Amino acid sequence: MKRLLLISALLAAIAGCSSSDPIASASQYSNLSGGQSAGDSTSFYWLTKKLGKPHTAADFVTSGDYGSYSTDYRWDDGVLRELVRQGFRLQSPVGSENNPLIPYRVHIRFSASGEAVYQQYRLDGKVRPLSTNNITRYQQEALSLYDIVNDQHDDNLELIQGYWDGETFETCNGREFQQLEFNQTLPSFVVNRLSSVDNYVALLGTKEAKKVSVSELLMLSDDNYDCVKRPSWIETE
Repeated sequence: MKRLLLISALLAAIAGCSSSDPIASASQYSNLSGGQSAGDSTSFYWLTKKLGKPHTAADFVTSGDYGSYSTDYRWDDGVLRELVRQGFRLQSPVGSENNPLIPYRVHIRFSASGEAVYQQYRLDGKVRPLSTNNITRYQQEALSLYDIVNDQHDDNLELIQGYWDGETFETCNGREFQQLEFNQTLPSFVVNRLSSVDNYVALLGTKEAKKVSVSELLMLSDDNYDCVKRPSWIETE
């Protein structure tokens, strides 16, 4: 009887160690990224899944002279529960004169059924109301991000940022590749720029042994442009 109890205790101890194993815990999570460009708007996406469900996500969206924003999203058991968005938007409708960019911030928490139980919208430092349509739009944008990144991941694509000097592409985390292979037709001015000056490059593509295969060029800027980090606006306890 005593031997049986000792074996049971040993098995329980092993199970306890396994459940707290950082490697096993890390394997629950997968980090994906993606992006897209449409018109004047360029978007970078980041997504973390836990056991196959959305856990956290973020975006960075720039629309040139019309402003930019970044968002941090949090899910709980596959249900969107919180988002924080910060950015800049035009003060007045498009076409108005003397129309500067002004800061804004949105913070929404949702119940398990998707109802907004807390909401705050600040525009240029002033508290403003949020419409039901806007809240619904934010929820839809979170779902769209999730679908887009998953689809791109299925095609073996990811967001890649780095610097190209005409001969070598160095990613933002320091990995070097000898070639950028584009699978799209680029305008001549882009080709000339890539061959003549150092550039910051953001793209949707696939990393291979010595080259990066580019599905879509998302952004091209001077080499003093900083790599865009994943936004993190939600405070975690």
